[in-house]
Amino acid sequence: MLTILAFLAALTLLIAVHEYGHYRMAVACGVKVLRFSVGFGRVLCRWQRSPAHTEFVLCAFPLGGYVRMLDEREAPVPPESRHLAFNRQSLSARALIVAAGPVANLVLAVLLYAAINWGGVQLPSAVLPTPVPASLAQAAGLQGGELVVQAGFEADDLEPVLSFEDLSWWLTRGALQGRDVYLLVQGARAGSVAERVLPLSKLGAQEVNPELFRRIGILGPHSPAILGDLLPDGAALRDGLRRGDRVLRLGDIPITDGRQLRELIRQQVQDGQGIGATWQIERLGQAMSVWVTPEVKNEGDTQVARIGAMVGAAPAMTWVHYGPVQGLWRGAVKTWEVSALTLRMMGRMVVGEASVKNLSGPLTIADYAGRSASMGWSAYLGFLALISVSLGVLNLLPLPVLDGGHLMYYLWEGLSGKAVSDAWLDYLQRAGIGILAIMMAIALFNDLTRLLG
Repeated sequence: MLTILAFLAALTLLIAVHEYGHYRMAVACGVKVLRFSVGFGRVLCRWQRSPAHTEFVLCAFPLGGYVRMLDEREAPVPPESRHLAFNRQSLSARALIVAAGPVANLVLAVLLYAAINWGGVQLPSAVLPTPVPASLAQAAGLQGGELVVQAGFEADDLEPVLSFEDLSWWLTRGALQGRDVYLLVQGARAGSVAERVLPLSKLGAQEVNPELFRRIGILGPHSPAILGDLLPDGAALRDGLRRGDRVLRLGDIPITDGRQLRELIRQQVQDGQGIGATWQIERLGQAMSVWVTPEVKNEGDTQVARIGAMVGAAPAMTWVHYGPVQGLWRGAVKTWEVSALTLRMMGRMVVGEASVKNLSGPLTIADYAGRSASMGWSAYLGFLALISVSLGVLNLLPLPVLDGGHLMYYLWEGLSGKAVSDAWLDYLQRAGIGILAIMMAIALFNDLTRLLG
């Protein structure tokens, strides 16, 4: 139920804001708006001040909306009202009305990101985990446990890193843009500060996925190597481990964090048997040794070792909060960066450099809506901002039937001095509908593959 409600609330808000952008600009340009609709199909509710004013309706099918304006191309217009018709407006006015919808979505994203910044949120600290072996992070000299205090694309232009989310965003942009990321890290010893460079330009990354971050070597925030709940019939409880034990060494290997410990445990398999080892642990302030032999489990065609315990505690958290001006500015910057990244990914899909599996449809969006809503208001606002950016950018693409397609018509009209002919409009509209239908089919197929696979 939460997923459905969160999805419907997101659709209603984002579509209403998009159409409101068209509506407000039309009114500002002197165009009469006949109907403002959120959704299609059967009308659920309706409001109209008088027959001379705009009719506002909410319809049953929420995947879309529209603003119907007075237009001689759709119906006869009395001579005394022709100055209020959309088709009678100047080229610049028509372009502003069409562009206002996507721009409204981008403005909404700025405000949503700003609201998160103003309200503040608890986020994992930018403490590094133990790098993945043979990764860029390990080659750069990172060991795990360092706190990233600054990052940037140039050594002399570093910016503060306030959370692991900030760090992940730097890594994502660096990988997709083919740019090296400079990190200023603080070691375990006070005052121990060093600069490290992650040569992400060597990756040739085309899309973001778990394998990309494995190659970088940073999979998540640092998680203390502390044991959580133990299964009653698991190897951990059988061999004397207890909830709250901090693991210091596994055999001869010093343990830095939970991710490293989990990886080492998985590898303790030989000839289908678990490999026992001495664990150095700390329990209630006392150091002790425990011999632990993991059990072997099958994961598909692979055998891995398990100890039957939760491995790794929650990462250290930090409170991230910004003032009014800085929060708004960072919201605008984040919207710009997400928009640019979205366009870049779309371009790569068009030329075949990125997989169309990156396209998501309504099922995936609904799933993410429910998940983010269950995580709290800041996660849900972040989800809304991301979808609002995507909606704004998508509608600005130069595809017929989208706002960007109409803007291309107006560009042609401005350059040639004449409007696109009705025959060409019909041909382009049909082509645009076909392209959108293919995109929606691919997105829906991807949704079903993700959810059922």
